[in-house]
Amino acid sequence: MIDIPNKNWVVYLLECGDKTIYCGITNNLNNRLKQHRGEKPGGAKYTRSRMPLRLAYFEEKENRSEALKRELIIKKMSKIAKIELIEKFNKY
Repeated sequence: MIDIPNKNWVVYLLECGDKTIYCGITNNLNNRLKQHRGEKPGGAKYTRSRMPLRLAYFEEKENRSEALKRELIIKKMSKIAKIELIEKFNKY
């Protein structure tokens, strides 16, 4: 499983099987990934038909408000900018 320090909220990007990128927020990333993968009820309709999914990026935020603000910024990015964000994240 993914080990995330004790911050309350996470903004994350999933790379879908069709090479699209899904952005979301959660306060429990492991549980949310299980939902997206169909292991638990509640995953996004968008990801259900786009398996397999890969967690490509995540960043921690102190609260839901900050996570929502960052999610909006990322969702407005071009696909190229999102890929660059993912590549920078995966270098570390």
